[in-house]
Amino acid sequence: MFQVLACGAVVFPGLFFAFRRILSSVFKHWSDADVVLVSERLVSSIHAVMATTVGAIVVSSCRGNVIYDRHWLATHFVIWYGVPYMTYDIFAMYLSHYHCFHVKGHEDYKQHSLRTINSFVRREFLLVLHHIALLTILLPVTLFFRKDQGDFFIGCLFLTELSTPFVSLGKILIQLSLQDCWLHKANGGMVLLTFFMCRIALFPYMYWVYGQHYGIPLYSVPFHLPLSANLGNACILAPQVYWFVLLCRKGYRLYRRSRMQDLPSAVTDSSKDN
Repeated sequence: MFQVLACGAVVFPGLFFAFRRILSSVFKHWSDADVVLVSERLVSSIHAVMATTVGAIVVSSCRGNVIYDRHWLATHFVIWYGVPYMTYDIFAMYLSHYHCFHVKGHEDYKQHSLRTINSFVRREFLLVLHHIALLTILLPVTLFFRKDQGDFFIGCLFLTELSTPFVSLGKILIQLSLQDCWLHKANGGMVLLTFFMCRIALFPYMYWVYGQHYGIPLYSVPFHLPLSANLGNACILAPQVYWFVLLCRKGYRLYRRSRMQDLPSAVTDSSKDN
């Protein structure tokens, strides 16, 4: 009974609807789109903290033998929380998309329909594909095709969620009109750092650890692994690189805008001194 109540299929939608009620009561001037967006981000952060914690536990427990050491959380977290969260998050992202266009008065968004769903899938295709790929690839690999090996690497994949709370905090700060404060700028730096370390650099690190276990150099590891493993890693890594490039571009634009805003004030102060 406890497992059923604690299952992610209950926890994440329950938190989402609870946040919606609380936020709509506290921030009465917010639109439905604002409430849904922040609620989605809060739940994403909670899941990310859970996944990162589980990943740290699994990785630290399986460092002795990265191939054969086992930890029960590597499998059970995917079943009870990973799969339910990915399924819920597709629904939550759709609601956020729908309400965003609904409050703007778009004709097609007066009510839910196949057209609104199709528009969401086309607009957020990469994110939807990423979620579906995790559901259709990570779940079978975790449960059926690993032959009880590689819990360490499953734990590493959980650690990719470390950047999510910082990404979510950035959007929440913008929602609260705090995008010009020092916290938003510091958080932007943490987004870039954690995203690069845990979503990009993590993959070469896993290959290096695998090579250390078998006593082979890093450049030989891809040839030692099955083609399916390399393709799976490439499919997970490719969108991360794309999103990281987008984040860098956004960070550069914000930096330039900040410099442009500081320039007039510096000129004004200099003219006053003269």
